[in-house]
Amino acid sequence: MAPRWIEKVTGSLEGKKRYRQYKARRDELPGSYRTGIEAVERYLMYAGAITTGEVLVQMLEDLVDLFEQSAADGTPLNAVVGQDPVEFAETFLANYSDGRWVNKERARLVAAIETAETEPAAEAPQEGRANKS
Repeated sequence: MAPRWIEKVTGSLEGKKRYRQYKARRDELPGSYRTGIEAVERYLMYAGAITTGEVLVQMLEDLVDLFEQSAADGTPLNAVVGQDPVEFAETFLANYSDGRWVNKERARLVAAIETAETEPAAEAPQEGRANKS
């Protein structure tokens, strides 16, 4: 087991191991499934903006599980992703919203507004008052 300080600098070693295992499983998929998962993965990486390593690895493991099972069952790729691959990817991504960057920003915005509501209101400048400088 690696010392904790190493993981603070490099990130979770277990997460890195799981990610390498995911890539090996992805690379073992038959041609069209491998091409399909790589395309979905690319979209998820750019559109998802997942900031939590644990959530990202879990999402990718679930994705490769789906593609492996589909390949084993002989399910055609278009039956896996449907007629709209973007809709498939967005729906799939919605299951992993806890790790998305935008959710952190949404929470930050809500907290800032709640804080602002508890602050005393500043006096508005009175109309007709001349600013003497």
